[in-house]
Amino acid sequence: MRAKTTMTGAKVTDGRPVVTMTIIGICVVMFVAQLVLGWDKFTSELVFAPSRAQAEPYRFITGAFLHAASGGWLVHILFNMMALWAIGPQLESMLGRWRYIVLYLLAAIGGNVSVLMFSSIQSGTWNVGTLGASGAIFGLFGALVPVIRKVGGDMRSIYGLIGINLVIGFIVPNVSWEGHLGGLITGMALGYLFVRAPKDKRMLYSVGGSVLVFAILVGLSLWKFAQFNAILSSFGIG
Repeated sequence: MRAKTTMTGAKVTDGRPVVTMTIIGICVVMFVAQLVLGWDKFTSELVFAPSRAQAEPYRFITGAFLHAASGGWLVHILFNMMALWAIGPQLESMLGRWRYIVLYLLAAIGGNVSVLMFSSIQSGTWNVGTLGASGAIFGLFGALVPVIRKVGGDMRSIYGLIGINLVIGFIVPNVSWEGHLGGLITGMALGYLFVRAPKDKRMLYSVGGSVLVFAILVGLSLWKFAQFNAILSSFGIG
């Protein structure tokens, strides 16, 4: 018998959101490590900062698994994990586990690339650290748009949810609207590739599209780093 598949061609699983639970588990473990080891010994070595990401590109990923461990720290991780649990299992089931993993990681990278693109030496944002899963979660919000459109669902609720959360990023202090915007755009692009692919070319669209999105993010980052290096050279630095 042919295995049952979802509308994106993903194999129907037993329903357990294994990937979502794993991501939440990693975030919680990392958060405990942040509390125990502190900023200098742990968080500062993994947080995304444009000035350090060129030499340490792993920060494009690791920063998305960290959360603020001071001030309103509990609100930060709780809000993100609740949002992830609210929408993650549905997307994981619909897209399949490997597409879902790719979506989450590329949205996380896309969020940090957006932070990089909007940063500058003149404004001092080049050295500012950014952390949190919200960029990746906004990528999941973005992917929901083509999914809901595909099944003929009501788009008003998802548009309202995305709009409200984007506005929060602009009016609440210390919230990275740049990361939210980058994650949203990346997730929406991948969502359309995954959902709208012709039946007989799903694998090609999914793999090729993911590679293309990753290449675009790498290209944008290299371009921004080149600008940064040129500015430093003009001051005789580097």
